[in-house]
Amino acid sequence: PYPTPEDVAPPPLPPPVFSADKVPEGRKKKKIHFSGIHYVGQMGENSIMRFVVEQLTEGQLEWARLPAVYDAVVLGAPGRGRTYRIYSGKKEYFRALKEQFPGEGAAIDEFERLVKSTSGGTTWLIVLKMIPRALATLLARSGLLWLSPFCRLAPRSLKEVVDGLTANRELRAIFSYLFPTYGVVPSKASFSMHSILVNHFLCGAWYPKGGAGEIAFHTIPVIRKTGGNVLGKAPVQRILLDPQGKACGVSVKKGQDLVNIFAPIIISDAGIFNTYERLLPAEAQALPEIQSQLRMVTHGEGGFTVFVGLNGSREELGLEPTNYFMYPGNDLDEIMNRYLASSREEAAKNIPLLFVTCPSSKDPTWEMRHPGKSTLAIVSFAKYEWFEEWKDKQVNKRGDDYEELKKTFVDAIMQAVFKLYPRIEDRIEYISGGTPVTNQHYIASPKGEMYGIDHNIPRLQAEAIATVRAQTPVPNLYLTGQDLCLGGFMGALQGAFICASAILKRNLYVDVARLKKRTQATNSKKKD
Repeated sequence: PYPTPEDVAPPPLPPPVFSADKVPEGRKKKKIHFSGIHYVGQMGENSIMRFVVEQLTEGQLEWARLPAVYDAVVLGAPGRGRTYRIYSGKKEYFRALKEQFPGEGAAIDEFERLVKSTSGGTTWLIVLKMIPRALATLLARSGLLWLSPFCRLAPRSLKEVVDGLTANRELRAIFSYLFPTYGVVPSKASFSMHSILVNHFLCGAWYPKGGAGEIAFHTIPVIRKTGGNVLGKAPVQRILLDPQGKACGVSVKKGQDLVNIFAPIIISDAGIFNTYERLLPAEAQALPEIQSQLRMVTHGEGGFTVFVGLNGSREELGLEPTNYFMYPGNDLDEIMNRYLASSREEAAKNIPLLFVTCPSSKDPTWEMRHPGKSTLAIVSFAKYEWFEEWKDKQVNKRGDDYEELKKTFVDAIMQAVFKLYPRIEDRIEYISGGTPVTNQHYIASPKGEMYGIDHNIPRLQAEAIATVRAQTPVPNLYLTGQDLCLGGFMGALQGAFICASAILKRNLYVDVARLKKRTQATNSKKKD
């Protein structure tokens, strides 16, 4: 009863994964794509999330482990600042901090205790979204959740907690350095949110072999194999509702035409703002429950990115798989807030944060596919309002003023990067900057945000967690992805699990745990 129109063409099946000893001919000339996935934690061989990803890709997606020092933090002027190294390992992480900050053992021990005390926090987050709404609201208002360290620390800012641990400004900065991975300055970030990320990378970091595009390449065939499909170049224009106000399909654009695709259930990964404010008709947008949810959330901060293609191998250019977080000072909150409050012209001269990563160095298959070439990606923040005047202009045709402003940011960023990697300065073959309006065009971020709705303190409050759930006030319409749970690859994956559990009316986390146990038992018998 819900036909999919044949005139919305699916994209061709992606080529199979390549192994280290054989590279398919078609892959050698493949265009280099840059990606937003820079590294992922909790992908150890025996982890539950590694098992989940293997199920979704039928074991075809391989992961490369980053070196023991997966992150490095530079505090101070480029070329003159001090570098601190972050080590993987539940003990090594904190032991290395003590070696780099002698005399700060007590503060580091307390930071470790607080971080590890919240390690079960994501379980609370998931439970509040999966149990009946009335029970979740009752729990949120009862005070019982305060028995959980995660819930107790959620209303406290990262800055407040860290400032209470030590007077050492450099150590405060190192405790807080990870905040760009979820996009909120320390004074507005929940300590519990920050702890989720510290715990996430505590045992190390991984990168998908072949690049982040391999995640899609190996998921699409599984979707098709199980009767689904993936449609390309078919942007959704609106969600269709039947006369009873229930979601019954989507209208997608094919060229200049609109094609309606009907389905019994509609799942949106477009984000809460796009779903509620852009895709639903006005009468649905006005529903009190929808307006209540929208009042609970705010847009995340806009992102600025620079992608660089280089002529030279990793060894020639001195590139590393380690990610660098570069800050010009050690009061991260102050320099970030000053930057975000300044004019765009002033901001371009005083960029307070650079995340510098080398995707080609992380991928062990890269040199085989692109010998003698390398890539860099640099990420920072930028206010959407600085670039908003060009939002309605055609991409790549926004005019000289826009290009000049963008170039000012790119040039300032690259001058700092040259201090980190001096050998690349004369080896650039390709460079491209992306502003918040670039994000708006390519990934439909309403305000150019990188991580969806803001991961601020209000988002981590129990009532907000319980209110924004997979089920929406529109029957048959569900939310999934980053906005449902948390940002990033793993956060979006948790959102998918919560959503699928709601639709199927069963706990998929329990199903996966049982399946993993059975699979391990079967594999153990095979070895015997």
